[in-house]
Amino acid sequence: MLKEAWSLAIETLSWMEMQKLSEHLALAKTVRQLGIRDSNVIRLAHRLVCETVRRENFIDKFINNVLKPRAISEFKLGVQAFLRLYVYQTRIAKKWSKIDVEEAASIARLARSILGWQTLQKIEHVLGLLLTQSPDSVLKSVSDEEKVGLSTFHPTWFVRYCFKLLGRNEAMKLLEANMNSPPTYIRLNTLKASEDEIIQKLVREGVKAEKVEKLRYAYKVISTRRPLTKTLSFKEGLFYIQDKASCFAAEVANPKPGITLFDVCAAPGAKTTYLAQLMKNQGVIYSLDYSRRRMNIWRNEVARMGVKIAVPIIADACNPLPLNIKADMVILDPPCTSTGAFARVPSSKWRLTRRSVDKMTEIQWEMINNCAERVKSKGFLVYSTCSITVEENERLIERFLKWHPDFSLVKIKSKIGLPGLRGIEKCRRLYPHIHQCNGFFIAKLLRE
Repeated sequence: MLKEAWSLAIETLSWMEMQKLSEHLALAKTVRQLGIRDSNVIRLAHRLVCETVRRENFIDKFINNVLKPRAISEFKLGVQAFLRLYVYQTRIAKKWSKIDVEEAASIARLARSILGWQTLQKIEHVLGLLLTQSPDSVLKSVSDEEKVGLSTFHPTWFVRYCFKLLGRNEAMKLLEANMNSPPTYIRLNTLKASEDEIIQKLVREGVKAEKVEKLRYAYKVISTRRPLTKTLSFKEGLFYIQDKASCFAAEVANPKPGITLFDVCAAPGAKTTYLAQLMKNQGVIYSLDYSRRRMNIWRNEVARMGVKIAVPIIADACNPLPLNIKADMVILDPPCTSTGAFARVPSSKWRLTRRSVDKMTEIQWEMINNCAERVKSKGFLVYSTCSITVEENERLIERFLKWHPDFSLVKIKSKIGLPGLRGIEKCRRLYPHIHQCNGFFIAKLLRE
Protein backbone atom coordinates (compact mmCIF):
# COMPACT_ATOMS: atom_id res chain seq x y z
CA MET A 1 0.00 0.00 0.00
CA LEU A 2 2.80 2.43 0.94
CA LYS A 3 4.59 1.99 -2.38
CA GLU A 4 1.37 2.55 -4.33
CA ALA A 5 0.55 5.67 -2.31
CA TRP A 6 4.02 7.17 -2.80
CA SER A 7 3.99 6.29 -6.52
CA LEU A 8 0.62 7.99 -6.80
CA ALA A 9 1.79 11.06 -4.86
CA ILE A 10 5.04 11.45 -6.86
CA GLU A 11 3.25 11.12 -10.18
CA THR A 12 0.47 13.50 -9.09
CA LEU A 13 2.95 16.21 -8.08
CA SER A 14 4.76 15.71 -11.39
CA TRP A 15 1.55 16.25 -13.38
CA MET A 16 0.73 19.32 -11.30
CA GLU A 17 4.13 20.82 -12.05
CA MET A 18 4.08 19.91 -15.74
CA GLN A 19 0.52 20.88 -16.65
CA LYS A 20 -0.36 23.32 -13.82
CA LEU A 21 -3.26 21.09 -12.74
CA SER A 22 -5.06 21.33 -9.40
CA GLU A 23 -4.55 18.64 -6.78
CA HIS A 24 -7.94 17.09 -7.54
CA LEU A 25 -7.51 16.93 -11.33
CA ALA A 26 -3.91 15.69 -11.16
CA LEU A 27 -4.79 12.99 -8.61
CA ALA A 28 -7.80 11.81 -10.65
CA LYS A 29 -5.65 11.68 -13.79
CA THR A 30 -2.92 9.68 -12.02
CA VAL A 31 -5.39 7.26 -10.41
CA ARG A 32 -6.68 6.40 -13.90
CA GLN A 33 -3.16 6.26 -15.31
CA LEU A 34 -1.89 3.84 -12.64
CA GLY A 35 -5.17 1.92 -12.34
CA ILE A 36 -5.35 2.31 -8.56
CA ARG A 37 -8.65 1.38 -6.91
CA ASP A 38 -7.79 1.08 -3.23
CA SER A 39 -9.47 4.06 -1.50
CA ASN A 40 -6.98 3.90 1.40
CA VAL A 41 -4.08 4.32 -1.04
CA ILE A 42 -5.82 7.25 -2.73
CA ARG A 43 -6.63 8.89 0.60
CA LEU A 44 -3.02 8.62 1.82
CA ALA A 45 -1.65 9.97 -1.47
CA HIS A 46 -4.15 12.84 -1.39
CA ARG A 47 -3.04 13.83 2.12
CA LEU A 48 0.64 13.66 1.19
CA VAL A 49 0.09 15.76 -1.93
CA CYS A 50 -2.11 18.44 -0.33
CA GLU A 51 -0.01 18.91 2.79
CA THR A 52 3.21 19.03 0.76
CA VAL A 53 1.83 21.50 -1.79
CA ARG A 54 0.39 23.65 1.00
CA ARG A 55 3.98 24.27 2.26
CA GLU A 56 5.75 24.30 -1.11
CA ASN A 57 7.55 27.65 -0.73
CA PHE A 58 9.02 26.72 2.67
CA ILE A 59 9.92 23.18 1.57
CA ASP A 60 11.66 24.38 -1.61
CA LYS A 61 13.70 26.99 0.25
CA PHE A 62 14.63 24.40 2.89
CA ILE A 63 15.76 21.94 0.19
CA ASN A 64 17.65 24.61 -1.76
CA ASN A 65 19.61 25.55 1.36
CA VAL A 66 20.90 21.97 1.47
CA LEU A 67 21.44 21.63 -2.29
CA LYS A 68 23.50 24.83 -2.71
CA PRO A 69 24.88 25.76 -5.19
CA ARG A 70 22.32 23.63 -7.04
CA ALA A 71 18.53 24.07 -6.81
CA ILE A 72 15.59 21.69 -6.77
CA SER A 73 14.36 23.06 -10.12
CA GLU A 74 17.43 21.56 -11.85
CA PHE A 75 16.24 17.99 -11.26
CA LYS A 76 13.64 15.89 -13.07
CA LEU A 77 10.03 16.30 -11.98
CA GLY A 78 9.92 12.90 -10.28
CA VAL A 79 12.98 13.76 -8.17
CA GLN A 80 11.55 17.17 -7.29
CA ALA A 81 8.30 15.55 -6.19
CA PHE A 82 10.08 12.94 -4.09
CA LEU A 83 12.30 15.48 -2.32
CA ARG A 84 9.29 17.62 -1.37
CA LEU A 85 7.31 14.63 -0.12
CA TYR A 86 10.37 13.35 1.78
CA VAL A 87 10.82 16.64 3.65
CA TYR A 88 7.12 16.78 4.47
CA GLN A 89 6.93 13.21 5.77
CA THR A 90 10.26 12.99 7.63
CA ARG A 91 10.40 16.52 9.09
CA ILE A 92 7.17 18.51 8.92
CA ALA A 93 4.81 15.66 9.78
CA LYS A 94 7.07 15.07 12.82
CA LYS A 95 6.87 18.78 13.72
CA TRP A 96 10.63 19.04 13.08
CA SER A 97 11.48 17.44 16.43
CA LYS A 98 11.66 13.65 16.18
CA ILE A 99 14.05 12.23 13.57
CA ASP A 100 13.04 8.70 12.57
CA VAL A 101 16.09 7.37 10.70
CA GLU A 102 14.43 4.01 10.11
CA GLU A 103 11.40 5.60 8.44
CA ALA A 104 13.64 7.85 6.34
CA ALA A 105 15.64 4.83 5.14
CA SER A 106 12.41 2.98 4.33
CA ILE A 107 11.17 5.96 2.27
CA ALA A 108 14.50 6.10 0.42
CA ARG A 109 14.15 2.41 -0.46
CA LEU A 110 10.62 3.10 -1.72
CA ALA A 111 11.95 5.91 -3.91
CA ARG A 112 14.62 3.63 -5.38
CA SER A 113 11.99 1.10 -6.39
CA ILE A 114 9.72 3.81 -7.85
CA LEU A 115 12.23 6.10 -9.59
CA GLY A 116 15.13 3.66 -10.10
CA TRP A 117 18.37 3.53 -8.13
CA GLN A 118 20.33 5.44 -10.80
CA THR A 119 17.90 8.37 -10.62
CA LEU A 120 17.92 8.48 -6.85
CA GLN A 121 21.70 8.13 -6.64
CA LYS A 122 22.06 11.75 -7.80
CA ILE A 123 20.36 13.11 -4.69
CA GLU A 124 20.79 10.30 -2.15
CA HIS A 125 23.69 12.09 -0.45
CA VAL A 126 21.43 15.00 0.56
CA LEU A 127 18.74 12.87 2.24
CA GLY A 128 20.71 12.66 5.48
CA LEU A 129 21.38 16.41 5.44
CA LEU A 130 17.66 17.08 5.02
CA LEU A 131 17.08 15.07 8.20
CA THR A 132 19.43 17.22 10.26
CA GLN A 133 19.09 20.72 8.73
CA SER A 134 17.40 23.23 11.06
CA PRO A 135 14.19 24.83 9.71
CA ASP A 136 15.32 28.15 11.22
CA SER A 137 17.84 28.50 8.40
CA VAL A 138 14.98 29.20 5.97
CA LEU A 139 13.93 32.37 7.79
CA LYS A 140 17.37 33.99 8.04
CA SER A 141 18.15 37.21 6.12
CA VAL A 142 14.66 37.68 4.62
CA SER A 143 12.27 40.65 4.77
CA ASP A 144 9.35 40.71 7.21
CA GLU A 145 6.77 40.03 4.49
CA GLU A 146 8.80 37.15 3.05
CA LYS A 147 9.27 35.71 6.54
CA VAL A 148 5.51 35.80 7.12
CA GLY A 149 4.98 34.19 3.71
CA LEU A 150 7.39 31.37 4.52
CA SER A 151 5.97 30.88 8.03
CA THR A 152 2.34 30.76 6.83
CA PHE A 153 3.06 29.23 3.39
CA HIS A 154 1.92 32.08 1.13
CA PRO A 155 3.52 34.02 -1.75
CA THR A 156 5.13 37.25 -0.56
CA TRP A 157 2.94 39.35 -2.88
CA PHE A 158 -0.20 37.92 -1.24
CA VAL A 159 1.09 38.65 2.27
CA ARG A 160 1.76 42.23 1.21
CA TYR A 161 -1.72 42.46 -0.34
CA CYS A 162 -3.46 41.14 2.80
CA PHE A 163 -1.52 43.51 5.08
CA LYS A 164 -2.72 46.43 2.97
CA LEU A 165 -6.31 45.13 2.69
CA LEU A 166 -6.97 44.02 6.27
CA GLY A 167 -4.16 45.40 8.42
CA ARG A 168 -1.40 43.23 9.84
CA ASN A 169 -3.26 41.70 12.80
CA GLU A 170 -6.35 40.63 10.86
CA ALA A 171 -4.25 39.52 7.88
CA MET A 172 -2.16 37.26 10.12
CA LYS A 173 -5.33 35.54 11.35
CA LEU A 174 -6.44 34.96 7.76
CA LEU A 175 -3.02 33.65 6.66
CA GLU A 176 -2.77 31.34 9.67
CA ALA A 177 -6.27 29.97 9.01
CA ASN A 178 -5.16 29.03 5.49
CA MET A 179 -2.46 26.77 6.95
CA ASN A 180 -5.06 24.11 7.80
CA SER A 181 -7.67 22.26 5.77
CA PRO A 182 -11.13 23.83 6.24
CA PRO A 183 -14.18 21.85 7.44
CA THR A 184 -16.19 19.81 4.97
CA TYR A 185 -19.80 20.87 4.46
CA ILE A 186 -22.69 19.12 2.77
CA ARG A 187 -26.02 20.47 1.55
CA LEU A 188 -29.01 18.16 1.98
CA ASN A 189 -31.15 17.69 -1.12
CA THR A 190 -34.85 18.03 -0.31
CA LEU A 191 -35.75 17.26 -3.94
CA LYS A 192 -35.09 13.60 -3.06
CA ALA A 193 -36.26 13.30 0.58
CA SER A 194 -37.05 15.34 3.68
CA GLU A 195 -34.24 16.78 5.77
CA ASP A 196 -35.01 14.41 8.68
CA GLU A 197 -35.06 11.33 6.43
CA ILE A 198 -31.67 12.24 4.94
CA ILE A 199 -30.12 12.85 8.37
CA GLN A 200 -31.37 9.48 9.64
CA LYS A 201 -29.92 7.71 6.61
CA LEU A 202 -26.57 9.50 7.04
CA VAL A 203 -26.43 8.44 10.70
CA ARG A 204 -27.03 4.81 9.68
CA GLU A 205 -24.13 5.12 7.21
CA GLY A 206 -21.80 6.45 9.91
CA VAL A 207 -21.81 10.12 8.87
CA LYS A 208 -22.01 12.53 11.80
CA ALA A 209 -22.96 16.09 10.84
CA GLU A 210 -24.20 19.19 12.63
CA LYS A 211 -26.52 21.88 11.26
CA VAL A 212 -24.97 25.18 10.19
CA GLU A 213 -26.83 27.95 11.96
CA LYS A 214 -28.69 30.49 9.81
CA LEU A 215 -28.45 28.41 6.60
CA ARG A 216 -31.29 26.24 5.40
CA TYR A 217 -29.81 22.90 4.39
CA ALA A 218 -26.06 23.18 5.11
CA TYR A 219 -24.36 20.79 7.56
CA LYS A 220 -20.81 20.56 8.82
CA VAL A 221 -19.36 17.04 8.64
CA ILE A 222 -17.91 16.04 12.02
CA SER A 223 -16.88 12.48 11.16
CA THR A 224 -17.52 9.74 8.61
CA ARG A 225 -16.70 6.04 8.52
CA ARG A 226 -15.92 6.11 4.79
CA PRO A 227 -15.32 8.75 2.10
CA LEU A 228 -18.53 10.73 1.57
CA THR A 229 -18.55 9.96 -2.16
CA LYS A 230 -18.59 6.22 -1.34
CA THR A 231 -21.79 6.39 0.70
CA LEU A 232 -25.11 5.18 -0.66
CA SER A 233 -26.66 8.53 0.30
CA PHE A 234 -24.24 10.34 -2.01
CA LYS A 235 -24.93 7.97 -4.90
CA GLU A 236 -28.67 8.47 -4.39
CA GLY A 237 -28.23 12.25 -4.58
CA LEU A 238 -29.35 12.92 -1.01
CA PHE A 239 -26.57 15.48 -0.48
CA TYR A 240 -24.03 17.61 -2.32
CA ILE A 241 -20.53 18.32 -0.96
CA GLN A 242 -20.64 22.13 -1.01
CA ASP A 243 -18.89 24.83 1.01
CA LYS A 244 -21.23 26.82 3.23
CA ALA A 245 -20.20 30.09 1.54
CA SER A 246 -21.47 28.72 -1.77
CA CYS A 247 -24.71 27.62 -0.07
CA PHE A 248 -25.14 31.13 1.32
CA ALA A 249 -24.72 32.65 -2.15
CA ALA A 250 -27.61 30.53 -3.48
CA GLU A 251 -29.76 31.50 -0.52
CA VAL A 252 -28.98 35.19 -1.10
CA ALA A 253 -30.28 34.74 -4.66
CA ASN A 254 -33.46 33.19 -3.19
CA PRO A 255 -35.06 32.24 -6.53
CA LYS A 256 -38.81 31.60 -6.47
CA PRO A 257 -40.50 28.57 -8.08
CA GLY A 258 -41.59 29.16 -11.65
CA ILE A 259 -39.06 31.85 -12.65
CA THR A 260 -36.63 31.88 -15.58
CA LEU A 261 -33.05 31.84 -14.31
CA PHE A 262 -29.64 31.90 -16.02
CA ASP A 263 -26.83 30.20 -14.11
CA VAL A 264 -23.65 31.50 -15.75
CA CYS A 265 -20.37 29.60 -15.24
CA ALA A 266 -22.56 26.79 -13.95
CA ALA A 267 -20.26 23.75 -13.96
CA PRO A 268 -19.72 21.51 -12.10
CA GLY A 269 -23.27 21.95 -10.78
CA ALA A 270 -23.30 23.08 -7.13
CA LYS A 271 -25.21 26.28 -7.93
CA THR A 272 -27.59 24.77 -10.48
CA THR A 273 -28.64 21.93 -8.21
CA TYR A 274 -29.21 24.17 -5.18
CA LEU A 275 -31.08 26.81 -7.19
CA ALA A 276 -33.34 24.08 -8.59
CA GLN A 277 -33.92 22.82 -5.05
CA LEU A 278 -34.90 26.31 -3.86
CA MET A 279 -37.19 26.61 -6.91
CA LYS A 280 -38.76 23.23 -6.01
CA ASN A 281 -38.00 21.99 -9.54
CA GLN A 282 -40.48 24.53 -10.97
CA GLY A 283 -39.52 27.04 -13.69
CA VAL A 284 -36.43 26.82 -15.90
CA ILE A 285 -32.69 27.20 -15.35
CA TYR A 286 -30.42 27.78 -18.34
CA SER A 287 -26.96 26.68 -17.19
CA LEU A 288 -24.06 28.07 -19.23
CA ASP A 289 -20.40 27.07 -19.13
CA TYR A 290 -17.62 27.13 -21.72
CA SER A 291 -16.00 23.83 -20.66
CA ARG A 292 -17.35 20.66 -22.24
CA ARG A 293 -15.43 18.53 -19.73
CA ARG A 294 -16.92 20.39 -16.76
CA MET A 295 -20.40 20.33 -18.30
CA ASN A 296 -20.18 16.55 -18.55
CA ILE A 297 -19.67 16.55 -14.77
CA TRP A 298 -22.58 19.03 -14.51
CA ARG A 299 -24.85 16.58 -16.37
CA ASN A 300 -23.95 13.77 -13.99
CA GLU A 301 -24.54 15.95 -10.92
CA VAL A 302 -27.87 17.30 -12.20
CA ALA A 303 -29.06 13.74 -12.84
CA ARG A 304 -27.78 12.48 -9.47
CA MET A 305 -29.54 15.29 -7.59
CA GLY A 306 -32.88 14.80 -9.38
CA VAL A 307 -32.97 18.22 -11.06
CA LYS A 308 -35.60 18.38 -13.85
CA ILE A 309 -35.60 22.05 -14.88
CA ALA A 310 -31.99 22.69 -15.94
CA VAL A 311 -30.98 23.14 -19.59
CA PRO A 312 -27.23 22.87 -20.42
CA ILE A 313 -25.66 25.37 -22.83
CA ILE A 314 -22.00 25.34 -23.89
CA ALA A 315 -21.04 29.02 -24.19
CA ASP A 316 -18.33 31.47 -23.18
CA ALA A 317 -19.81 34.30 -21.09
CA CYS A 318 -17.04 36.62 -22.28
CA ASN A 319 -19.22 36.85 -25.40
CA PRO A 320 -22.90 37.92 -25.53
CA LEU A 321 -25.05 35.14 -24.03
CA PRO A 322 -26.61 33.00 -26.80
CA LEU A 323 -30.17 33.40 -25.54
CA ASN A 324 -32.82 35.63 -27.06
CA ILE A 325 -34.84 35.86 -23.86
CA LYS A 326 -34.47 37.83 -20.66
CA ALA A 327 -34.38 36.26 -17.24
CA ASP A 328 -36.00 37.04 -13.91
CA MET A 329 -32.61 36.30 -12.36
CA VAL A 330 -29.05 35.87 -13.60
CA ILE A 331 -26.48 34.24 -11.32
CA LEU A 332 -22.81 34.85 -12.17
CA ASP A 333 -20.01 33.06 -10.32
CA PRO A 334 -17.17 33.86 -12.74
CA PRO A 335 -13.64 32.45 -12.86
CA CYS A 336 -11.61 34.18 -10.16
CA THR A 337 -8.21 34.05 -8.49
CA SER A 338 -9.66 31.80 -5.73
CA THR A 339 -7.69 33.74 -3.11
CA GLY A 340 -10.44 32.85 -0.64
CA ALA A 341 -9.96 29.12 -1.24
CA PHE A 342 -6.20 28.75 -0.69
CA ALA A 343 -6.83 26.49 2.32
CA ARG A 344 -8.99 24.13 0.23
CA VAL A 345 -6.91 24.24 -2.99
CA PRO A 346 -3.33 24.98 -1.88
CA SER A 347 -1.81 24.69 -5.37
CA SER A 348 -3.71 27.78 -6.54
CA LYS A 349 -1.42 29.93 -4.34
CA TRP A 350 1.63 29.12 -6.41
CA ARG A 351 0.02 29.65 -9.84
CA LEU A 352 -0.88 33.29 -9.18
CA THR A 353 0.98 36.60 -9.28
CA ARG A 354 -0.23 40.09 -8.41
CA ARG A 355 -0.89 40.64 -12.13
CA SER A 356 -3.25 37.64 -12.13
CA VAL A 357 -5.77 39.70 -10.14
CA ASP A 358 -5.96 42.44 -12.78
CA LYS A 359 -6.15 39.96 -15.66
CA MET A 360 -8.99 38.07 -13.95
CA THR A 361 -10.86 41.31 -13.25
CA GLU A 362 -11.07 42.10 -16.97
CA ILE A 363 -12.60 38.67 -17.68
CA GLN A 364 -15.13 39.22 -14.90
CA TRP A 365 -15.94 42.69 -16.27
CA GLU A 366 -16.78 41.27 -19.70
CA MET A 367 -18.94 38.57 -18.15
CA ILE A 368 -20.96 40.79 -15.82
CA ASN A 369 -21.74 43.21 -18.67
CA ASN A 370 -22.96 40.36 -20.88
CA CYS A 371 -25.07 39.03 -18.02
CA ALA A 372 -26.61 42.46 -17.34
CA GLU A 373 -28.03 42.55 -20.88
CA ARG A 374 -30.14 39.46 -20.14
CA VAL A 375 -31.77 40.69 -16.90
CA LYS A 376 -35.45 41.72 -17.07
CA SER A 377 -36.74 44.97 -15.66
CA LYS A 378 -37.31 44.31 -11.94
CA GLY A 379 -35.06 41.25 -12.32
CA PHE A 380 -31.98 40.41 -10.27
CA LEU A 381 -28.30 39.91 -11.00
CA VAL A 382 -26.32 38.02 -8.32
CA TYR A 383 -22.53 38.19 -8.52
CA SER A 384 -20.19 36.13 -6.34
CA THR A 385 -16.54 35.03 -6.21
CA CYS A 386 -14.39 32.91 -3.90
CA SER A 387 -11.81 35.70 -3.90
CA ILE A 388 -10.98 38.21 -1.16
CA THR A 389 -9.48 40.89 -3.46
CA VAL A 390 -11.29 44.23 -3.82
CA GLU A 391 -10.42 44.41 -7.54
CA GLU A 392 -12.56 41.34 -8.30
CA ASN A 393 -15.32 42.37 -5.92
CA GLU A 394 -16.15 45.85 -4.55
CA ARG A 395 -14.21 47.78 -7.20
CA LEU A 396 -15.82 45.78 -9.98
CA ILE A 397 -19.28 46.42 -8.53
CA GLU A 398 -18.51 50.15 -8.19
CA ARG A 399 -17.44 50.25 -11.84
CA PHE A 400 -20.53 48.26 -12.88
CA LEU A 401 -22.93 50.64 -11.11
CA LYS A 402 -21.34 53.64 -12.84
CA TRP A 403 -21.80 52.03 -16.25
CA HIS A 404 -25.29 50.67 -15.46
CA PRO A 405 -27.31 53.30 -13.59
CA ASP A 406 -30.45 51.18 -14.07
CA PHE A 407 -29.05 48.68 -11.55
CA SER A 408 -28.85 49.20 -7.78
CA LEU A 409 -27.54 47.10 -4.92
CA VAL A 410 -30.02 45.18 -2.78
CA LYS A 411 -29.17 44.91 0.91
CA ILE A 412 -28.39 41.29 1.75
CA LYS A 413 -30.01 40.18 4.97
CA SER A 414 -27.05 39.50 7.20
CA LYS A 415 -27.56 35.84 8.04
CA ILE A 416 -23.82 35.30 8.05
CA GLY A 417 -20.77 37.22 6.86
CA LEU A 418 -19.58 40.80 7.18
CA PRO A 419 -20.41 43.95 5.15
CA GLY A 420 -18.43 44.63 1.98
CA LEU A 421 -15.37 46.89 2.02
CA ARG A 422 -14.97 50.42 0.56
CA GLY A 423 -18.29 51.45 2.11
CA ILE A 424 -20.34 48.98 0.05
CA GLU A 425 -22.12 47.58 3.06
CA LYS A 426 -25.03 46.03 1.15
CA CYS A 427 -22.70 43.29 -0.12
CA ARG A 428 -21.45 40.44 2.07
CA ARG A 429 -17.99 39.00 2.67
CA LEU A 430 -16.98 35.76 4.34
CA TYR A 431 -13.47 34.93 5.59
CA PRO A 432 -11.79 31.59 6.41
CA HIS A 433 -10.54 32.74 9.82
CA ILE A 434 -13.92 34.13 10.91
CA HIS A 435 -16.51 31.93 9.24
CA GLN A 436 -14.60 28.62 8.82
CA CYS A 437 -15.29 28.41 5.09
CA ASN A 438 -13.93 29.71 1.79
CA GLY A 439 -13.33 33.44 1.56
CA PHE A 440 -16.30 34.72 -0.46
CA PHE A 441 -17.96 37.87 -1.81
CA ILE A 442 -21.64 38.26 -2.77
CA ALA A 443 -23.49 41.19 -4.36
CA LYS A 444 -27.17 41.21 -5.32
CA LEU A 445 -28.35 43.85 -7.81
CA LEU A 446 -31.85 44.86 -8.92
CA ARG A 447 -32.62 46.21 -12.39
CA GLU A 448 -34.95 49.16 -11.75
